[in-house]
Amino acid sequence: MVPTDRDTAAVALSAATADNADNAADVGTPPPARDAIPTIPAADLTPLLDAAAAAGLLARQQVGPLAAFLAPRLSSASPSSPAGNGESAGARFKAAHILYYLGGMLAIGAASLFLTVGFAQLGGAGMALIAALYAVAAYRVATHFLGRGLRVPAGILATLVVVLVPLATYGLLLALGFDFLGRSYPQYHARIDPVWLVLEVVTLAVGAGLLQRLRLPFMVMPVAVTLWYMSMDLAALLLASPNLAGLAWADSWRFREQFSLVFGLLTLGLAFWVDLRSRFSRPGEDFAFWLHLAGLLAFWGGLSSLDSGSEWGRFAYAMINLGLIIVGTLLVRRAYVVFGGLGLAFYLGYLAHRVFRDSLLFPFALTLLGLGIIALGLVWQRHQDAWRDRLLAALPGPLAELLRRRQAEG
Repeated sequence: MVPTDRDTAAVALSAATADNADNAADVGTPPPARDAIPTIPAADLTPLLDAAAAAGLLARQQVGPLAAFLAPRLSSASPSSPAGNGESAGARFKAAHILYYLGGMLAIGAASLFLTVGFAQLGGAGMALIAALYAVAAYRVATHFLGRGLRVPAGILATLVVVLVPLATYGLLLALGFDFLGRSYPQYHARIDPVWLVLEVVTLAVGAGLLQRLRLPFMVMPVAVTLWYMSMDLAALLLASPNLAGLAWADSWRFREQFSLVFGLLTLGLAFWVDLRSRFSRPGEDFAFWLHLAGLLAFWGGLSSLDSGSEWGRFAYAMINLGLIIVGTLLVRRAYVVFGGLGLAFYLGYLAHRVFRDSLLFPFALTLLGLGIIALGLVWQRHQDAWRDRLLAALPGPLAELLRRRQAEG
């Protein structure tokens, strides 16, 4: 369902991130243990690759590009590298990360969701000044941590900088006389309103600039949430236009559903583009996770809220959700599987309680279908390597490289 307020939508966001718990270190986790990787000078790497090419293990034309790609990563991989000063580069999610994220989320929440109305007593200039001071301090500490190889806390503090942008923008515009129609800043995270679009545009611009500079994956989180907010506020803005202002409630709600679906598709397209652009990033760093999640929330929420109108429409809904499961399997994106599974469960529940509620055979037919899917899984497991190789060979090079990386890390 498309949310009508941000508080309701935030509950869906929290639930949807549960499938990422076992990969929590992916958003800002350092690469695999550098002290476990031998130091290989670039001069010694090319002869090794030449020998591999002579043995037929890779094509001769791949030697140069592969050497150029591996040399800077292996030559800097020594126990005395900066990463050894603070956290093991191969650290998975552990006690230190729990403390990093707990402290970071408290600071991020204090600057966003948990900001009280009493903060407005400082006035626009006071709010802007405090937010700017916080942001500068967080940025300086983040760059310091990044220089020491502490990418997880650096990513969290850089994320705090992005989170502070709408607060600083709100305070500055308020001090300059911008009319927020009586809206206090805490309502930014709770109320859908076109007046927030200016804050969202500035946040996206600053977030994109900082991402380009620091390249820390967790920073994508506030950018993705801002895109999600924007999908709701843009729909409200369009509904307030002269052409749509007279719509009945049912028609305006249908417009919100359709707009959410289209905006979600565009966000998913952006996520795939980021996936392709970042396919050679550090192992374990996932720049597109939050964009995929925000896009799914908007797309699937709009799709599930639409009135299918016919049995064929509902069947198409089920097939789209099946497609999400297939895409999630290929990309090793659990969020797609979760949303697709929920959609299929809704469709099967509809069949059981509406279409076949008086049928004695439906439970047996559903059981046979389930057993058939299990059998298909056994066949897939037996032939998955050959089938996957054929699929990858038929895909464009960048997409095949992305799938290989996702499956290797999954």
